[in-house]
Amino acid sequence: MSNLHDKLEEQIPVWRGRLGALAKEHGDKVISQVTVAQAMGGMRGVKCMVCDTSEVPPDKGLMIRGVPLGELTDRTAEDIFYMLCTGDLPTPEAHEDLRADLAARSEVPAYIWQVLDAMPKDSHPMCMLDTAILAMQGESEFVKAYNSGVKKAEFWQSTLEDCLNLVARMPTLAAAIYRKRFDKGPRIDPDKSLDMSHNFAHMLGLRDEHEESADALRLYLVLHCDHEGGNVSAHTCHLVGSALSDAYYSVSAGLNGLSGPLHGLANQECLKWVLEVRDKFGGLPSEDQLREFAWETLNSGRVIPGYGHAVLRVTDPRFTAFNAFGLKHFPDDEIVQLVGRIYDVVPGVLKEHGKAKNPWPNVDAASGALLYHYGMTEFPYYTVLFSVSRVMGMCSQLIWNRAMGAPIERPKSVTIDWLEDAVRK
Repeated sequence: MSNLHDKLEEQIPVWRGRLGALAKEHGDKVISQVTVAQAMGGMRGVKCMVCDTSEVPPDKGLMIRGVPLGELTDRTAEDIFYMLCTGDLPTPEAHEDLRADLAARSEVPAYIWQVLDAMPKDSHPMCMLDTAILAMQGESEFVKAYNSGVKKAEFWQSTLEDCLNLVARMPTLAAAIYRKRFDKGPRIDPDKSLDMSHNFAHMLGLRDEHEESADALRLYLVLHCDHEGGNVSAHTCHLVGSALSDAYYSVSAGLNGLSGPLHGLANQECLKWVLEVRDKFGGLPSEDQLREFAWETLNSGRVIPGYGHAVLRVTDPRFTAFNAFGLKHFPDDEIVQLVGRIYDVVPGVLKEHGKAKNPWPNVDAASGALLYHYGMTEFPYYTVLFSVSRVMGMCSQLIWNRAMGAPIERPKSVTIDWLEDAVRK
């Protein structure tokens, strides 16, 4: 068994005890109330889920297992996945154990390439990714264990196997889809001596002399790894998984949610607006020109992409990390400079405008600039990169939900007539 498996086996009984005690001693305590506006407005802010992998305090930003993400920006994807699963950063030995394990699992079944070859050439990259994941469902170790009659308390072990296989195969799948969909040449096999981010860069064909692009991918995988349990992709994965659907069904469902323009497509919309500004002014505009264009955008009824956040009320630490990477490695890049100038100007405009609850940038305001710099200009692919990272969060949540025996999710819905009657009473 792996170090990760042993660590989870040690922790799970303790967490089951905590959860059981809470339910027994305080199960009738009220932790949230729901207004009519919340019921009709997407359940925003309703506390009705448990997620221990991460949280997003409005005044701090993303915390991974209680640690501010800004303190983890020098870590690897393997470190972050281990931490999401266990709450602890791995020792050097545990890190190497996980790196080697994921590398050994990184081969994708040959029939998947046949599935992708059969799809229309202009298929969306996310559709290709979701289809490939779903097509691997027959590989599920959880299904085999469930059908053999394994005890419920042991569901997490086969789910861990499925999740390790999925996390390991995601870079291989994503890189192959990039090269096939955008005519980048033949598929590049994984190099099992590399860590996840360097191997991903290798398979994409992005490796450079100083491994800078691999470091950018490392940061990308770290920063997008998780975001509480209530966002569309995580919640969808949890919901489908709560029916005891295996990781392939659950993750594919979650990524279908990530594909929506209000969720995972946001980073490409942000970069489009940045490029629109550049093209309008033929380069880097002055602050006055940028201020005028921002007002133009708002007055036309549009929003400024990448500014505002459903939860945060401060600058997203992920934006800060991406922006710092760009300024460190390529400060003369025109897009990086423009992202910085927008940051200097737009919050003031939004404050004056008065309608934005949060005038500060989120992660999407900067992430695309790094990809664009390294020549990855194919916008439809950006959400696939997001997916490679976010699968770590979805899988770690799925493992813990199985370990804690999470029940099937079944909230109560009401009709508009019921709401009107309730308000009258």
